Amino acid sequence: MSYDKDLIAHKLLRWEKAVAGYKLPSWENIPDIGLYMDQVLVLLSQYLGLISPQDSKDESEDDGGDARIFSASAVNNYVRLKIMPAPVKRKYYRVHIAYLIIIFTLKQAVSINIVKEMIPNELPEEEVRALYTDYATKHHAATLLFTSIVRECATDVLNPEKTGENLVSSFVIQEALIAGFSRVLTEKLVNLKNRSKDDVLASEIPLEAEEKRA
Repeated sequence: MSYDKDLIAHKLLRWEKAVAGYKLPSWENIPDIGLYMDQVLVLLSQYLGLISPQDSKDESEDDGGDARIFSASAVNNYVRLKIMPAPVKRKYYRVHIAYLIIIFTLKQAVSINIVKEMIPNELPEEEVRALYTDYATKHHAATLLFTSIVRECATDVLNPEKTGENLVSSFVIQEALIAGFSRVLTEKLVNLKNRSKDDVLASEIPLEAEEKRA
């Protein structure tokens, strides 16, 4: 079964329009009344449903064995791994939900171990607020940048005059490659955390040697 080019073009334009106006909730708009787990999962689905993958089966191992994107087992696992604060008497407040928004959106790109290295835990509320506010701003900027990249990569797919069985397949592969390079770069940068510049530079292989080895 091949791709229906017109259907893919329609979905790309529809997704672009939806994402163009999408933003993570502001700190002030995240409820701070104390929610139980089931309420938190519903809220996360409302906040992140538009940008969540449709199939998370490959991610179930990291999230504690539950294939659902937003699940109690995933949240409990994040608390157990000390990536986020524990609930207070089984209730989750603004700080907890902000952490979960950051965690779930980052988990779309990197492993939970990398996420753990990227975001600090056990911060005072004001510092969590600053962290989340900055993150939401960066998320929106990344959304706009990615939309422009997709639009550029999908030029032939969106052009009704362009034909060919492999147009969509090539576009899908290209998007996967972009995602792969982004993930590798992120992991390389995170692995430099707490490393000494002198030690890292001393262990580098000259680029000329790497090119020969390739």
